[in-house]
Amino acid sequence: MTAYLPTIKQLQYLVALRQHGHFGKAADACFVTQSTLSAGLRELETLLGVTLVERTRRVVRFTPLGQKVSDKAIRVIRESEELTDIARIEGQPLHGELRMGVIPTIAPFLLPTMLPRLRSQWPKLKLYLREETSQAACDALHRGHLDCVLLAIPFACGEVDTAMLFDDQLYIAYPRGEAPVELLVAAETIDEARMLLLEDGHCLKDHALAACNRPELRAEATMMGTSLHTLVQMVDNGLGLTFVPQMAIEAGILEGTNVDARQLQSTHGFRRIALVWRRSSPREEEFQLLAEALRLIATSIAPGLAAIDKPVDPLILQVAD
Repeated sequence: MTAYLPTIKQLQYLVALRQHGHFGKAADACFVTQSTLSAGLRELETLLGVTLVERTRRVVRFTPLGQKVSDKAIRVIRESEELTDIARIEGQPLHGELRMGVIPTIAPFLLPTMLPRLRSQWPKLKLYLREETSQAACDALHRGHLDCVLLAIPFACGEVDTAMLFDDQLYIAYPRGEAPVELLVAAETIDEARMLLLEDGHCLKDHALAACNRPELRAEATMMGTSLHTLVQMVDNGLGLTFVPQMAIEAGILEGTNVDARQLQSTHGFRRIALVWRRSSPREEEFQLLAEALRLIATSIAPGLAAIDKPVDPLILQVAD
């Protein structure tokens, strides 16, 4: 048995340096002085008898062994946090801190109504939100920076468990006067030369293109936008067409614009909104409770959203569109 083991604090210093690549920034993240963090890392290296970090004036470079140790440290820290969660949540569901990731094509449309209702229902819940693209949110989830993610699937998010919330229909947004008379638009009638899409990293783009089954739309897209609001403004100025989810329309994204929307006619003309969390998390009961609340909130805001209360097929999470 090893006489001396690394402390959680030493491992936190190591992980912070790995994440920030700078001693000063890592120290700030750990709320300690730079000298304290540096001393803690040297103690860790002395304890292990190896060099984990090469220090120069300009660059902080992890050795190959340092990278392996820091990867393991991330898992150790995450599991130590889960250990405290087990004790904390016993008899107190949705009490204390919860770090949730939300993707940009959900956050502005659901959160303004969701947050006050959650605060009213669970006043002792401290919900910290982080808006990120799907891949960044999934990475943060597995690094232990997030506890759960509000995600649109299918998306390959690794080893996670899932609670389905609702189906979010996809619509095509047209400049006023250009929308077809029909309320449903067939995918094959979309003019690829006028299509405006979200830039890479936004899963809504992949879901929309998959629903259309027209890969040429990606190649022919006139312009890439950084947000749905930006794309809607482009459409409002007659620059083209774009995909808009029902959630955004119900939240009023088209109000005050000269933009008309028609529902996409497709077997898979929707995205599925889900709450996902690490499969190893001890907080599954809490997340299921939170998912039920989110399901009710969303469908009360927009009755047209199709609520889902059955488990998702695990394979759907592994589909990278």
